[in-house]
Amino acid sequence: MEEKTLAQVQEMFENDRFATLNGARITEIGDHYARCEMELDDRHKNALGAVMGGASFTLADFTFAVASNWQKPGTVSLSTNITYLGGAKGSRLIAEAHMVKDGRTTCYYRVDVTDDLGTQVAAVTITGYHK
Repeated sequence: MEEKTLAQVQEMFENDRFATLNGARITEIGDHYARCEMELDDRHKNALGAVMGGASFTLADFTFAVASNWQKPGTVSLSTNITYLGGAKGSRLIAEAHMVKDGRTTCYYRVDVTDDLGTQVAAVTITGYHK
C-alpha cells in the first residue's frame, strides 16, 4: 500500500463539506490515527455564548473518519457515544482519534477532544463498520 502525505489526505477529505465548512482541518495523520482542529468563532456558539456540543461532535466524527479511512477507505460509523466533560475555554478545538481495535468487519476508536488550553472537552468512542 502506498503511503499518503498529509497534503494528499487533506485533499482526499476536502469534500467532507459539513465538517470543512465549519472549520475542521486535518493537522496530523499516523497509522490508524488522525488529529484535526477547528478554530472557534461565533458560528460555533449556542444561545448562552458557549461552544455548542455539535461542534465537538462534528470534529470528533470527522477525525474518526480521517483516522479510519485515510489508509483504506470504506469505514462508516455504526455507533457513537460522546460524553461532554467541560466547556471549551480556548480559541480552538483539537481532536485526536486512536484505533483501539480493528477487526475484520468492525473497528473501535477513542477520540479525545480538548481545546488549545488543554481543557478536556469531550470523550468519544466510535464503533465503525468496514464496508
